[in-house]
Amino acid sequence: MLAGPEADTFRYLDIRRARQADAEAVADITDSAYGGYLSLLGRKPQPMTADHRKMIAENDVWLLFHDDFPVGVLVLVDEPNCLLIYSVAVRPELQKRGLGRRLLGWAERQARRAGQPRICLYTNALMEANIELYRGLGYLETDREAYMGSTLVHMSKRLDGGVDRDP
Repeated sequence: MLAGPEADTFRYLDIRRARQADAEAVADITDSAYGGYLSLLGRKPQPMTADHRKMIAENDVWLLFHDDFPVGVLVLVDEPNCLLIYSVAVRPELQKRGLGRRLLGWAERQARRAGQPRICLYTNALMEANIELYRGLGYLETDREAYMGSTLVHMSKRLDGGVDRDP
């Protein structure tokens, strides 16, 4: 059971590692959460094109449940010097209620447990609200790169007391 300020809104929240049988739920949550970006990007965001069964087999994929119903997905990928948040997704009807932040907090705890000094993510430069959210949570921009006709913004957050710097 997860606790926090949203406990009044979400009485029964739980998180567990996704299993192969959850691949359809992972795809459904991911597609619904990222579907709003189709017109902005002119294409599917990368998480919508992922092979979710492969992601579950090769990485740490977590499902957030509310009253035994899956409402959020977090995909974490181990990298040499950081834990990468490949995707964080919450069902659209439940967004803006702290569930995404909850998943991001879970990601940080997983990175610390793994002894990673940093947690990293990337997002599209057109997703300005996401960039501001991540900045507000202590993430700093570390790089930008061209990707499929747009720009990826790489961000990271130190977890070991060190300092990342904006470029």
